[in-house]
Amino acid sequence: MRRRRASGGGAGGVMCPWGDPRNAVRGFCWEPPQGCPGGGGRPKVPVPHRRARLASGTVTWCYDPRQSYEHNLAHGPSGAMAGPGVPLPESPPRHAVLGQALHSPFGIAAGPLLDAAYTTAALRHGFDIAAYKTVRSAAHPSHPFPNTLAVHVDGRLEADRVEPLVADDDLDHATSISNSFGVPSQDPDAWQPDMAAAVAAAGEGQLLLASFQGTRQGEGGMDAYVADHATTAKLVVETGARALEMNLSCPNEGTGALLCFDTASVARIAGTVKEAVGDVPLVLKLAYFGDDARLRAFVEATAGIVDGYAAINTLPARLVDAGGGQALPGAGREVAGVCGDAIRWAGLEMTARLARHREELGARFAIIGVGGVLATEHYEAYRAAGADAVMCATGALLDADLGRKVRALAA
Repeated sequence: MRRRRASGGGAGGVMCPWGDPRNAVRGFCWEPPQGCPGGGGRPKVPVPHRRARLASGTVTWCYDPRQSYEHNLAHGPSGAMAGPGVPLPESPPRHAVLGQALHSPFGIAAGPLLDAAYTTAALRHGFDIAAYKTVRSAAHPSHPFPNTLAVHVDGRLEADRVEPLVADDDLDHATSISNSFGVPSQDPDAWQPDMAAAVAAAGEGQLLLASFQGTRQGEGGMDAYVADHATTAKLVVETGARALEMNLSCPNEGTGALLCFDTASVARIAGTVKEAVGDVPLVLKLAYFGDDARLRAFVEATAGIVDGYAAINTLPARLVDAGGGQALPGAGREVAGVCGDAIRWAGLEMTARLARHREELGARFAIIGVGGVLATEHYEAYRAAGADAVMCATGALLDADLGRKVRALAA
């Protein structure tokens, strides 16, 4: 690993009250060593360190949308996710995804879980897959506050919609929200030890899925971009992560040219990354493909390289306030990703198409269905469409108990 900071759980960390630096996951000390003052064995519930205070309103999500990204990183998780969790099942795991045994093939996608405190809280609340928010090879700032607004959609959000949507801070009743962060990342000196703690916090039948992406360099062109993906992937593997997700699909960086739509470049990058990480499973995170022939060509070019696909991320939309002005401040933020209830149709459609291509090609890859999973019946719909695993984001924000509910179904 790169040079580590002093023990204490990485950026914003606290020392373990039992004096064991291995347990310095910010806000949580899960496993005191044998013979320490706290006694041996795993506590039945986490020890919350601190909770984010809502600026106004009654939203009690694990990520507080009425505070900045930086505030959430320093003080979260908040809401019910900061409280006592649920015990792991006594029975052995019954499911397997990406070669990993799981109690349930369900979890939280990359986005709301900013660091080890968040991923650990998610795992302890019954989400058996927790995706660590996408990291980079160097520090990268977040878009300015606000990042998450309620998006008012009548029915489903069409992928080719050109008319704007109203977005505001009426988050208490939101089921579709904006996701406009710009893929922020701490420096590897901060996120590597923190991610290692997150990996170690996963119990039997659980998985920390490590999300990463490459960053375009000022010089060097495509060669440097490919190399940065491989460098970042290797930094992730050094943390002990057992599965990787490469983000190809974020529309929140001010560009409409998503990497996932450049099949030749993705094949080149994925091949280089796999050479760098070896047998560690690699999943590609995709946007919605409106052209099925284009998706088929993408799968044909990459299925022999990678171990799975996750779809979808968000759907882009132009967001305005009630007066018609730009809803999210700053250049390049006229269009933002929308997630939640309005995009479920797109995630289900992509899952079904990926499953059909897998069968027709005789391929073997995992499918992780993502998008608009707010309730157990949505999980079941994705599984019926062909998903090997299902992940939520907005659903976990709205219902911290959703993981436990799905785990009960999957038992």
